[in-house]
Amino acid sequence: MDVLLIQQILIAALKTGTPLLLIALGELVCEKSGVLNLGQEGMMLMGAMAGFAGAFYSGSLFLGICLAIVAGVMMASLFGVLALKLNSNQVATGLALTIFGTGLSSFLGGDLVGSTISGFTPIEIPVLSAIPFFGPLLFNQDILVYISFVIAGVAWWTIQKTRIGLTIRAVGENPHSANALGIKVIKVRFLATLFGGAMAGIAGAYMSLAYTPMWMENMTAGRGWIALALVVFASWRIGYLMLGAYLFGFASILHLVMQGFGFDISPNLLAMTPYVATIAVMVVISSKSLKQKLATPMSLAKPFDPKVG
Repeated sequence: MDVLLIQQILIAALKTGTPLLLIALGELVCEKSGVLNLGQEGMMLMGAMAGFAGAFYSGSLFLGICLAIVAGVMMASLFGVLALKLNSNQVATGLALTIFGTGLSSFLGGDLVGSTISGFTPIEIPVLSAIPFFGPLLFNQDILVYISFVIAGVAWWTIQKTRIGLTIRAVGENPHSANALGIKVIKVRFLATLFGGAMAGIAGAYMSLAYTPMWMENMTAGRGWIALALVVFASWRIGYLMLGAYLFGFASILHLVMQGFGFDISPNLLAMTPYVATIAVMVVISSKSLKQKLATPMSLAKPFDPKVG
């Protein structure tokens, strides 16, 4: 296989995996704190719509990103109030949030369907981009790809090496013990949920401002659901999460790669690959013993009442 072709395939996989990495990082932090937010798809769609609308009407891509983050945080706030303050069922609330976000994004973005803008373009980093093979792959990307690298590194450092990370993990493992130590469990979980919303907003902005700089209804195509499986697939570890995001990204373009090589396989079947993989992951990790092996946060999706010991 031609080296240049391999390089182009990897670049495409990296671009396709970037929104998965962004939204999955937010969900990982949420779940580390004990919050299961199934509303990722809805938040991502709202981020995509708000980001595109902001950039389309203002002409500023930066403003588009800011509005996408605001939209994601507002959606996450709604989830936080219902699930954390009012103790509604996290699974049901997350599903409702996805349905709400899908419908609201379609309604608010109705006049923009099919509109296009000049999105983010690759930024070549001097010297580093000249490195053979890996230079164009890693150092000739748009700003949001670089931001995803930075956020992943900062998130890993925060979770593993700082007191903030220790607090988040403590709240996710044993909230009652954390509460006894003076940690404000609901506040920590709410902030983690807001971070997840912000990341979903950025992931949505990447879809409408960089990956395909236009607005279409349901343009996230289930990536929010894939991200949920990706967090489990990665065993709540950020390093594995990055690898998994790019693997799922590759799976998403597999039908194009196979067509390019002339394989006589239905492109529709190949396009199903990432979603089949998502279902397979969820089925495999459904057993309680495997959940323990994967280091699932012990209090994941369990409501917390500080009055109950």
